[in-house]
Amino acid sequence: MATSSQVIRSDVLVIGSGISGLIFTYRLRELSDYSINIITKRQIHESNTRYAQGGIAAVLDPSDNFEGHIQDTLDAGDGLCKLQVVREVVQYGPHIIKKLIELGVEFDRENGNLELGREGGHHHRRIAHVRDYTGKAVEEALVATIKKLDGVNIFENHTAIDLAIVDGKVAGAYVLNTENNEVYNFESKITVLATGGAGKAFLYTSNPDIASGDGISMAYRAGATIRNMEFVQFHPTCLYHPYAKSFLITEALRGEGAILKTISGTRFMPRYHEMAELAPRDKIALAIDKEMKRSGDDHVLLDITFKNPDFIKKRFPLVYSTLMKYGIDMTKTPIPVVPAAHYTVGGIVADLNGKTDIPYLLAVGEVTNTGLHGANRLASNSLLEGAVMGEKAAEYAFDLLEKGIGELSFPPWQTGDAVESDEGVIVTHAWDEIRRAMWNYVGVERTSKRLLRAKKRLKLIHDEIEEYYWNYKVTQPLLELRNLLTVAELIVESALFRKESRGSHYTKDYPEKDPVPRDTLIQKFLGVFPSKPINQDI
Repeated sequence: MATSSQVIRSDVLVIGSGISGLIFTYRLRELSDYSINIITKRQIHESNTRYAQGGIAAVLDPSDNFEGHIQDTLDAGDGLCKLQVVREVVQYGPHIIKKLIELGVEFDRENGNLELGREGGHHHRRIAHVRDYTGKAVEEALVATIKKLDGVNIFENHTAIDLAIVDGKVAGAYVLNTENNEVYNFESKITVLATGGAGKAFLYTSNPDIASGDGISMAYRAGATIRNMEFVQFHPTCLYHPYAKSFLITEALRGEGAILKTISGTRFMPRYHEMAELAPRDKIALAIDKEMKRSGDDHVLLDITFKNPDFIKKRFPLVYSTLMKYGIDMTKTPIPVVPAAHYTVGGIVADLNGKTDIPYLLAVGEVTNTGLHGANRLASNSLLEGAVMGEKAAEYAFDLLEKGIGELSFPPWQTGDAVESDEGVIVTHAWDEIRRAMWNYVGVERTSKRLLRAKKRLKLIHDEIEEYYWNYKVTQPLLELRNLLTVAELIVESALFRKESRGSHYTKDYPEKDPVPRDTLIQKFLGVFPSKPINQDI
């Protein structure tokens, strides 16, 4: 029986390299000299964080206040937010912005003060940003900082296969080095999942290719509780173009006055919501979807041509330059847009310290469900949550390590009788099939019939891929496919379980909201079950 005996040890293993994982790493090294290994599927800078255009929401204007930000978050979350979590994250906001500035993020300023944007669902300008590529600026500053730290080892092109559980505790992970196809034991006292979301489960998404739901799937297989996977936030405005690969058109355009129109030129958002183009994302995405279904058009238009061209170019240089590559001058021509899967609201049940229900397994950022976002994320609260969790989880991990955690080992990876695959086409075909089924049947507007169709198709793919997985040696495409399939099944099962429309989950069969808000919980061995009623007053 073939095995790989290489063991790579550290006090802490961080899986993922977005804002939450990197701030965790920085804060823990600030507090201690505990060793940290970071593994990332591709290069360290490649993460969901990098593609966040809008910014980070925080109360930074003297005329703004915490209660306003809290209320906007609760309104967007549609009854499922945890008030204590919302309050703590919002109050942490100014500290996070200050910390990022100290780490080298140069937020836009006007007359020396931070220039604050406004996005959908916010009743005040509170979005700190770096033009329209905030995530890229944050990621680059954090990566530059982390690379200078002693005691931190970065392993690029390493893909986690599964968590290693020993005596009910996490002991690290099995990891595939995709450059030499060897599987290593990454052993650690504490393991941190910072793997981002699962947007690639859908055919059209603003997410990069890495967003295949790896952390959620690994935690689920290990027995962790997963919550509210039916809530997938669709960004209302993704570029509609045959050669553009899901390019996001930042919500900040609407914050600066851009309006949505049908192809025939009719503005429609005022008919759907009192905040019109500044309504929460779920409301706008559903409105666009309905307008497209009503008219039969393939897209709608986002128009900011009435603004000063110099302002547009200065405020949105990334969007402007990218659109020009596709022959679209946004200063003169409305932008063709469609909704696209954008943010995974559900995830691993965790508190703000990253604590999950598996001992010594922490999870931070989009991979989690803390209760901050409820049924629908308020714009620009995600980078904020990732940063807050990264810092608080580091402090929690420090306390755990100081109390003493015994080292655990686990057996080497066993390939058994698996052989090299000569049927990679099965993987690529299944990948496409999953994403099309999810888009067609589990999109912005759902029905029970569509969801059951998706469940049936995913079951057929599941059986095929499980057989394939055990017969052939693991590869990165196969691992991502397996994880993608798992999160797709979790989304469908959770969506079927919720017999109401709430937040980013809208079903024609149950258009009304249940008067008693509850979370949807799912565990590997227990299936799907409801939480106790949510009380937003505590």
